[in-house]
Amino acid sequence: MSQRIRTFFNFVKIEHTLFSLPLIYSGAFLAAKEPPSALLLLLILTAATGARTAALALNRIIDREIDHRNPRTAIRELASGRMSMSEATTVLAVGVAMYLVSAALISPFCLLLSPLPLLVFTIYPYMKRFTVLAHFGAGLGLSMAPLGGWFAIQQSAENLLPGLLLSLFTLFWVTGFDIIYATLDELFDREYNLYSFVSRYGRKTALRISGVLHVLSFLTLVLLFIVYIKGIAALPFLVLTGILLYFEHSKAEDVELAFFKINAALGFVVLGMVMMGVYFP
Repeated sequence: MSQRIRTFFNFVKIEHTLFSLPLIYSGAFLAAKEPPSALLLLLILTAATGARTAALALNRIIDREIDHRNPRTAIRELASGRMSMSEATTVLAVGVAMYLVSAALISPFCLLLSPLPLLVFTIYPYMKRFTVLAHFGAGLGLSMAPLGGWFAIQQSAENLLPGLLLSLFTLFWVTGFDIIYATLDELFDREYNLYSFVSRYGRKTALRISGVLHVLSFLTLVLLFIVYIKGIAALPFLVLTGILLYFEHSKAEDVELAFFKINAALGFVVLGMVMMGVYFP
């Protein structure tokens, strides 16, 4: 039983919630004049976990044949046969249910918007089959996290600029690090005619594009700081974000460090910046 549970957790990469969770809470705290209730924070957590589970399950189900052919991903649970399609579909259904029920409990407004991320999660895995803009699909998927947190508090699309700036930061940031991650599959993507900046334009050019995107992400965060956050206590977190983005590129050869460790830390640094700016102006 413990082995099956471990298989399910590996399948959905529950640790990847470290990327989305601080972002969705950043959006929530950015929108809140007063600290949100414990119940609302819990519902945001379950919604984020459900959405992330659904996104990973959809990705694994849609890409199972590609994953099976790729030596790097052939060991994944569905691609290797250690998990059946029916089991994967069950995980997907549970994730979607958790997400939708949480959205409904937060508000009818959030439930009304809830299909939009699911649509992006479904389209994104197919994009690598026909466009290099697939990286932006990954960015778009995660960029909805801070907007989700914002809408959970605001319950409307009014005064949306701060939430949009945080979402735009996330779009540029995630798209940039998805390009770095794609360097792992450069040869495979070329052989099987899959689209990425790396496979189409080469590693050197792709990393330059990634660098430009991360500069744009930092400038967007600076703009958010200037027009909305402003607090001196938040300034060290803004500076640290820039430093981490720089290190992400200087360590691009070590994808494990650049993609997983630095990015996980960066999300929490952004959360710290928002909380310091909102509650300690």
